[in-house]
Amino acid sequence: MVKSYVSLDLETTGLNPRKDKIIEIGAVKVDNGVPTAEFAAFINPGRKLDTRIRELTGITDEDLLKAPIISQIIPELLDFLGDLPLVGHRILFDYSFLKKAAVDMRIYFEKKGIDTLKIAGKYLDIPEGRGLSALCTYYGIELTAHRALNDARAAGKLYQALLQDYYQEEEPLFLPNQLEFRVKRDTPATKSQKERLYWLINQHKLIVDYDVERLTRSEASRYSDRILSIYGK
Repeated sequence: MVKSYVSLDLETTGLNPRKDKIIEIGAVKVDNGVPTAEFAAFINPGRKLDTRIRELTGITDEDLLKAPIISQIIPELLDFLGDLPLVGHRILFDYSFLKKAAVDMRIYFEKKGIDTLKIAGKYLDIPEGRGLSALCTYYGIELTAHRALNDARAAGKLYQALLQDYYQEEEPLFLPNQLEFRVKRDTPATKSQKERLYWLINQHKLIVDYDVERLTRSEASRYSDRILSIYGK
């Protein structure tokens, strides 16, 4: 029975770890079933948030304006995670965003994890579904959804509840399994890419919701192509 782990949750600008960015990290270290430490941080994504994300999370652009960028947080977070397995609700989603950030920094990052969604999917069938909010209601776990630390705390408590009700030694869902996500490293936009994008923005008098200086090569190329497709040269 795995009783020492880190429960993890992220809030992000969207669902695609190859294009979207982390905006909040929450993690709770659990030792022998007892929470012993917490990690929480806002992350500046270098772009403005969509209305949908602001409404879902309650996080504003002002909250993130002076927050550190992900490269400033990753070393501290990885030190916090240590060698412990990760626990989370749909944990591969959160892991994939961290893996992308680590790869971009040339940092080796491999983890094993336990997914409370997969456990609930096998053992529970409730009308409200198997989302974190529904399962927390079912178990009477307090949750303010879509904030990283709150969700991380709740996921850890949910895991303990599932252990108590359904743990079996031969059940692989209760064991840490290798998390698999393959991603290529993105490099910063070149000087010529940024100059071209600045020129297009000024030429068409555009107001953009991203920081040109923070873009990767693929992002700069994508934004330039988008402007050209709409406005031409």
